[in-house]
Amino acid sequence: MKRLEEYVRSIPDFPEEGIIFRDVTSILQDADGLALSIDGIIEMLKETEYDVVVGPESRGFIFGVPVAYAMHKSFVPVRKKGKLPCETIEMSYDLEYGSATIEMHRDAIQPGQKVVIVDDLIATGGTIEAIVRMVEQLGGQVVKICFVMELAGLKGREKLEGYDVRSLICYPGN
Repeated sequence: MKRLEEYVRSIPDFPEEGIIFRDVTSILQDADGLALSIDGIIEMLKETEYDVVVGPESRGFIFGVPVAYAMHKSFVPVRKKGKLPCETIEMSYDLEYGSATIEMHRDAIQPGQKVVIVDDLIATGGTIEAIVRMVEQLGGQVVKICFVMELAGLKGREKLEGYDVRSLICYPGN
Protein backbone atom coordinates (compact mmCIF):
# COMPACT_ATOMS: atom_id res chain seq x y z
CA MET A 1 0.00 0.00 0.00
CA LYS A 2 1.21 3.50 -0.80
CA ARG A 3 1.57 6.31 1.73
CA LEU A 4 -1.43 8.64 2.03
CA GLU A 5 0.50 11.51 0.42
CA GLU A 6 0.79 9.46 -2.75
CA TYR A 7 -3.00 9.46 -3.18
CA VAL A 8 -3.24 13.28 -3.23
CA ARG A 9 -3.39 14.78 -6.70
CA SER A 10 -1.61 18.15 -6.88
CA ILE A 11 -2.87 20.53 -9.56
CA PRO A 12 -0.57 23.48 -10.34
CA ASP A 13 -1.95 26.97 -11.01
CA PHE A 14 -5.48 26.23 -9.78
CA PRO A 15 -7.61 28.18 -9.04
CA GLU A 16 -5.04 30.83 -9.95
CA GLU A 17 -1.43 31.01 -11.03
CA GLY A 18 1.08 30.14 -8.33
CA ILE A 19 -1.35 28.03 -6.28
CA ILE A 20 -0.98 24.26 -6.01
CA PHE A 21 -4.42 22.76 -5.41
CA ARG A 22 -4.32 19.63 -3.22
CA ASP A 23 -7.20 17.44 -4.40
CA VAL A 24 -8.76 15.26 -1.70
CA THR A 25 -11.05 13.50 -4.20
CA SER A 26 -8.12 11.41 -5.40
CA ILE A 27 -7.88 9.97 -1.86
CA LEU A 28 -11.61 9.19 -1.86
CA GLN A 29 -11.70 7.47 -5.22
CA ASP A 30 -9.17 4.83 -4.15
CA ALA A 31 -10.26 2.31 -1.51
CA ASP A 32 -6.77 2.14 -0.02
CA GLY A 33 -6.45 5.93 0.12
CA LEU A 34 -9.83 6.25 1.80
CA ALA A 35 -8.95 3.53 4.31
CA LEU A 36 -5.60 5.17 5.09
CA SER A 37 -7.25 8.51 5.74
CA ILE A 38 -10.02 7.19 8.01
CA ASP A 39 -7.68 4.81 9.84
CA GLY A 40 -5.17 7.65 10.24
CA ILE A 41 -7.74 9.92 11.89
CA ILE A 42 -8.87 7.09 14.16
CA GLU A 43 -5.23 6.50 15.14
CA MET A 44 -4.86 10.23 15.98
CA LEU A 45 -7.80 9.81 18.38
CA LYS A 46 -6.57 6.59 19.99
CA GLU A 47 -5.67 8.16 23.35
CA THR A 48 -8.40 10.83 23.27
CA GLU A 49 -11.54 10.69 25.40
CA TYR A 50 -14.48 12.20 23.51
CA ASP A 51 -18.26 11.97 23.16
CA VAL A 52 -19.06 13.41 19.76
CA VAL A 53 -17.52 14.09 16.34
CA VAL A 54 -18.35 17.39 14.62
CA GLY A 55 -17.70 18.02 10.93
CA PRO A 56 -18.41 20.87 8.53
CA GLU A 57 -20.11 20.27 5.21
CA SER A 58 -19.27 18.69 3.02
CA ARG A 59 -15.89 17.04 3.33
CA GLY A 60 -16.01 17.06 7.12
CA PHE A 61 -19.03 14.77 6.69
CA ILE A 62 -17.05 12.45 4.42
CA PHE A 63 -14.25 11.95 6.94
CA GLY A 64 -16.11 12.55 10.21
CA VAL A 65 -19.03 10.14 9.81
CA PRO A 66 -16.90 7.01 9.25
CA VAL A 67 -14.79 7.95 12.28
CA ALA A 68 -17.89 8.46 14.42
CA TYR A 69 -19.36 5.18 13.18
CA ALA A 70 -16.17 3.17 13.75
CA MET A 71 -15.74 4.57 17.27
CA HIS A 72 -19.46 4.36 18.12
CA LYS A 73 -19.80 8.13 18.68
CA SER A 74 -22.46 10.53 17.54
CA PHE A 75 -21.88 12.90 14.63
CA VAL A 76 -22.94 16.56 14.48
CA PRO A 77 -23.09 18.26 11.08
CA VAL A 78 -22.19 21.92 10.66
CA ARG A 79 -23.85 23.41 7.60
CA LYS A 80 -24.13 26.61 5.64
CA LYS A 81 -26.77 29.01 6.91
CA GLY A 82 -30.35 27.96 6.15
CA LYS A 83 -29.71 24.23 5.61
CA LEU A 84 -30.64 22.83 9.05
CA PRO A 85 -34.33 22.31 9.93
CA CYS A 86 -34.42 22.92 13.70
CA GLU A 87 -33.39 25.78 15.97
CA THR A 88 -29.76 26.67 15.30
CA ILE A 89 -26.90 28.79 16.48
CA GLU A 90 -24.75 30.49 13.89
CA MET A 91 -21.32 31.98 13.50
CA SER A 92 -19.94 34.17 10.74
CA TYR A 93 -16.31 34.26 9.72
CA ASP A 94 -14.15 35.96 7.11
CA LEU A 95 -13.09 34.38 3.86
CA GLU A 96 -10.39 35.59 1.48
CA TYR A 97 -13.07 37.52 -0.45
CA GLY A 98 -16.05 38.20 1.82
CA SER A 99 -17.58 36.22 4.66
CA ALA A 100 -19.65 33.11 5.34
CA THR A 101 -22.07 31.94 8.02
CA ILE A 102 -22.36 28.40 9.33
CA GLU A 103 -24.88 26.81 11.70
CA MET A 104 -25.37 23.85 13.96
CA HIS A 105 -28.46 22.69 15.80
CA ARG A 106 -28.80 24.34 19.20
CA ASP A 107 -29.34 20.94 20.87
CA ALA A 108 -26.46 19.18 19.07
CA ILE A 109 -23.87 19.59 21.83
CA GLN A 110 -24.70 19.16 25.51
CA PRO A 111 -22.83 21.07 28.23
CA GLY A 112 -19.73 19.15 29.27
CA GLN A 113 -19.52 16.97 26.17
CA LYS A 114 -16.03 16.39 24.82
CA VAL A 115 -15.86 17.16 21.11
CA VAL A 116 -13.54 16.19 18.27
CA ILE A 117 -13.72 18.23 15.06
CA VAL A 118 -12.83 16.44 11.79
CA ASP A 119 -12.32 18.04 8.38
CA ASP A 120 -10.39 17.38 5.20
CA LEU A 121 -8.16 20.45 5.13
CA ILE A 122 -6.92 23.31 7.27
CA ALA A 123 -5.94 26.38 5.29
CA THR A 124 -6.64 29.73 6.98
CA GLY A 125 -8.54 28.11 9.88
CA GLY A 126 -11.58 30.41 9.76
CA THR A 127 -14.23 27.71 9.41
CA ILE A 128 -12.85 25.60 12.23
CA GLU A 129 -12.37 28.63 14.48
CA ALA A 130 -16.08 29.42 14.00
CA ILE A 131 -17.02 25.80 14.80
CA VAL A 132 -14.90 25.87 17.98
CA ARG A 133 -16.72 29.03 19.10
CA MET A 134 -20.13 27.43 18.50
CA VAL A 135 -19.19 24.23 20.36
CA GLU A 136 -17.98 26.29 23.32
CA GLN A 137 -21.05 28.53 23.20
CA LEU A 138 -23.15 25.37 23.69
CA GLY A 139 -20.96 24.29 26.63
CA GLY A 140 -18.91 21.65 24.82
CA GLN A 141 -15.16 21.19 25.17
CA VAL A 142 -13.06 20.79 22.03
CA VAL A 143 -10.48 18.12 22.89
CA LYS A 144 -8.91 17.58 19.45
CA ILE A 145 -9.13 18.89 15.89
CA CYS A 146 -8.12 16.48 13.09
CA PHE A 147 -7.43 17.12 9.43
CA VAL A 148 -6.40 14.94 6.53
CA MET A 149 -4.28 17.75 5.03
CA GLU A 150 -2.75 21.00 6.24
CA LEU A 151 -1.48 23.95 4.20
CA ALA A 152 0.97 25.27 6.79
CA GLY A 153 1.86 28.37 4.77
CA LEU A 154 -1.64 29.77 5.33
CA LYS A 155 -1.10 29.69 9.12
CA GLY A 156 -4.51 28.26 10.06
CA ARG A 157 -3.05 26.80 13.25
CA GLU A 158 -2.55 30.32 14.57
CA LYS A 159 -6.33 30.77 14.81
CA LEU A 160 -6.55 27.49 16.73
CA GLU A 161 -3.75 28.17 19.19
CA GLY A 162 -4.33 26.41 22.49
CA TYR A 163 -6.15 23.48 20.86
CA ASP A 164 -4.74 20.06 20.02
CA VAL A 165 -4.56 20.23 16.20
CA ARG A 166 -3.36 17.25 14.15
CA SER A 167 -3.04 16.58 10.44
CA LEU A 168 -2.13 13.42 8.54
CA ILE A 169 -0.32 15.33 5.78
CA CYS A 170 1.33 18.74 6.12
CA TYR A 171 2.34 20.79 3.07
CA PRO A 172 4.72 23.63 3.96
CA GLY A 173 3.35 26.12 1.42
CA ASN A 174 -0.10 27.24 0.48
